[in-house]
Amino acid sequence: MNKTVIDYNDLCRFPMKKLLFFLLIISLVTSCKPKQNMIYMSNNNFQQEVSQARYEGLRIQEGDMLEIIVTALDDLAVKPFNRTTMQKTGEEGNAGGNARLGDNQYQVTSDGYISFPVLGNVYCKGMTKQQLKTELDSRLKQYLTDPVVTVRHLNFNISILGDVGSPGQKTSSTERLNIFQALALAGDMRDSANRTNVKLIRYSEESGKDITYNLDLSEASIVNSPYYYLQQNDILYVEPDKNKQIAANTTNPNRGLFLQLMGVVLGLVTFVIALAR
Repeated sequence: MNKTVIDYNDLCRFPMKKLLFFLLIISLVTSCKPKQNMIYMSNNNFQQEVSQARYEGLRIQEGDMLEIIVTALDDLAVKPFNRTTMQKTGEEGNAGGNARLGDNQYQVTSDGYISFPVLGNVYCKGMTKQQLKTELDSRLKQYLTDPVVTVRHLNFNISILGDVGSPGQKTSSTERLNIFQALALAGDMRDSANRTNVKLIRYSEESGKDITYNLDLSEASIVNSPYYYLQQNDILYVEPDKNKQIAANTTNPNRGLFLQLMGVVLGLVTFVIALAR
């Protein structure tokens, strides 16, 4: 009789060990993240694609802060075209927001203009720095010989949200900022981030509303995308991968089913262990 009980216990223990081992393997497999989804621009033609990347320049938008300096051979003649603190004090009430800015600083109004000394209102919304420089050069030649205009952005801001190390609004010291440099400002993507579906939200002048673009950063061809270089006030949203979304989504109907199944499995395991004793 005792021998029969021992044989029964031995018979139960081995399947139990196999069952526990099987459950452990399943858990490890389902929790692992595929390595290929963690690599940027994984294509074999990576170098060829990168060599074709083109930067078309930053477009000026309303609210932008610009520094504009005019130089010429005649220092006395050029002086009225550079906004100094003294000039701004005398122009207060006429220059609007410009009266509160630093030397040679201009803020683009909601209508897309800057108030420039002598020249008056100059429309610049949607222009690149080079286009604005050409426009000012053309107008200044009526007053100056061989004027030289320097235009610089002072507030290039972007927002990076989602599954990154340090989300939030970021200010770049350079205007030529690509999507990977922007992610570096935010501490890069986390391992759980979905690199194949990064969302870029950009305001469209044509439609008058924000438009969302889906970008696959695992493809080397991203460098040829018109959205590879960021524009003023762009928003990047990095969504987590599906595993993290399921784990974080407490209202997911599959989560409840999964917990129920795990409860049943644990119940069966407990029952078999009790019989084996």
